[in-house]
Amino acid sequence: MNMKFRLAFFGALCCVATTTISAQEELDELAKCVVAGISEDWDAAYRICLPLAEQGNALAQSSVGELYRQGTGAPKDAAQAARWFRKAAEQGFVFAQSELGWMYSNGVGVAKDDAQAVYWYRKAAEQGYALAQVNLGKMHYSGEGTPRNYAQAMHWFHKAAEQDDADAQYSLGVMYKNGEGVARNYAQAVHWCREAAEQGHASAQYLLGLMHATGKGTQRNDTTAYKWFSLSAAQGNKDARKNLDRLEKDMSSEQIIEAQKQATDQSP
Repeated sequence: MNMKFRLAFFGALCCVATTTISAQEELDELAKCVVAGISEDWDAAYRICLPLAEQGNALAQSSVGELYRQGTGAPKDAAQAARWFRKAAEQGFVFAQSELGWMYSNGVGVAKDDAQAVYWYRKAAEQGYALAQVNLGKMHYSGEGTPRNYAQAMHWFHKAAEQDDADAQYSLGVMYKNGEGVARNYAQAVHWCREAAEQGHASAQYLLGLMHATGKGTQRNDTTAYKWFSLSAAQGNKDARKNLDRLEKDMSSEQIIEAQKQATDQSP
């Protein structure tokens, strides 16, 4: 999610999260901040948002935190970014909670603390924020900051996957394929990998290619497998490239041409 989109997102929230707006004048200033962000005038965005942030507006605090993190309109300063995200997160602002969780998980601007990462991801995940849900799922899956719990990982991956998060969809595919936290189900693995693969997720494209190449969860189809390996390889997946080379030895030139056409049609 780039900066321009984030500020536009904040602006959309500002129109509905009226409980954070104390007066029309404050709303007008926030709108100016969003306009500055959309036009990529980051100096103006910082200049307008900072006074509002200092007055306690969570939307502005989160925006200032993002400006510090990106180093646009303000010096790049991870510690300042974490400071402002925390102020907004403590007021329940979902984006800031998720970003603060990421900073704790990666030790950016704060000392690395997986337990704190889980805490803030959960705060945002419980508000329905897909990025936090998938990250919380990953923490449960790996056992970082919380005991490993595949059932909880699957719970949060499902929540995010239902919002079309490709990482979550791929993670569900892996768990169904491996039987982690759920009975092994290759058909479900294919379903979720396809959902992610169609969004361009390289690892999902590779795994979906494998499923078609081996006939697990779907009918074996070398042409379809070639298509997905090709798309994944185009994004730098070396294992996909190796599987393409293997498939080509057993495919006719007509099959390869058809698979390449399907890959071209699938590409965005």
